[in-house]
Amino acid sequence: MTSSFARPIRYGMIGGGRNALIGSIHRIAAKMDGNFELVAGALSSEAERAKASAADLGLSPERGYATYEEMANAESGRTDGIEAVVICTPNHVHAGPAIAFLNAGVHVICDKPLTATLEEAEELHSIAKASDKVFVLTHNYTGYPMVREARSRVLSGELGEIRLVQVEYPQDWLAKPLENTDHKQADWRTDPARSGPGGCVADIGTHAFHLARFVSGLGVDRISAELTSFVPGRPLDDNVHAMLKFENGARGMLWASQVAPGHENGLRVRIYGERAGLEWVQADPNYLWLAELDQPRVQITRGGHGSGADAARYIRVPAGHPEGYFEAFATIYTEAAAAIRACDAGESIPDDLLQPGIEDGLEGMRFIYACLESSRKSSAWVDLEN
Repeated sequence: MTSSFARPIRYGMIGGGRNALIGSIHRIAAKMDGNFELVAGALSSEAERAKASAADLGLSPERGYATYEEMANAESGRTDGIEAVVICTPNHVHAGPAIAFLNAGVHVICDKPLTATLEEAEELHSIAKASDKVFVLTHNYTGYPMVREARSRVLSGELGEIRLVQVEYPQDWLAKPLENTDHKQADWRTDPARSGPGGCVADIGTHAFHLARFVSGLGVDRISAELTSFVPGRPLDDNVHAMLKFENGARGMLWASQVAPGHENGLRVRIYGERAGLEWVQADPNYLWLAELDQPRVQITRGGHGSGADAARYIRVPAGHPEGYFEAFATIYTEAAAAIRACDAGESIPDDLLQPGIEDGLEGMRFIYACLESSRKSSAWVDLEN
């Protein structure tokens, strides 16, 4: 993938100020291929921290805002105002800014999950669909070249009819009650007022769910789930087991946990069809394993042995030079830029852009609520659409 020579898209950021890990990741990803330029921000819910964060990033003083409402009003009135906004805040501060900027005529790039509640998600979905602006949801793991390679092979029919989809995402960082130690990330992720009614299921379960759908190309009809809070006193789940029924009759299993010792970020997806299977592991992302029935497993490498055009278009360095998390995140931003430029030029958004959008966001929220309902009903099967 080469950098764009088009004028960078002016963007602003909500959240992501001082001591916010995800904000710096977004900024690196947005900058990597030269498609975006940060010019404004409401970088914290605390006015002083917001102003200081803006200064840290070299923003003009008048474009470091105290609130997202102030930013939406001011930027929409400028001839050099932002063209896109990036929202990287806790879940309960997704819907408000997204709606405000869509109404102000600004494209939106938002962290997952889409919102804190399904009601907010449905409202935002309606507004986004009625808007002529691009809405992108940063399920960044779909940006890896070998994830794109896996998806291409599945959709080409190489595996045959898909029968099984296995996805897991274990971590261990919440195995102890960090929320009681002034740990900022743990504090809001275990707080229903800021996270919403889902804990682990919302934070990383949605990533696993989206990856399973993305690679398989299949929708999920029904879910049976058990959500557990293992850490005493924790109000939200920290472990999820779910069985999935896909639209073609395939079956799946999803496990997401934040209390599994020995796992740092163990995202893995396996897809099995009638003729072959595929496996991809995020900790070793430059490789994809193909297993044809009755044949030895074959390693497919990023940009090297066996990978095709769908992986190649997202590769920035030659085979044997590892690419990883930042590059995958940057792919989402580069595709977002292509969609935004097409939209602003009055053109159709190209079909080969695969950046997640508002529909994926709403589906993710339905997944969360289906898991919650199923778990309340002793893991009864629940229709995702309802």
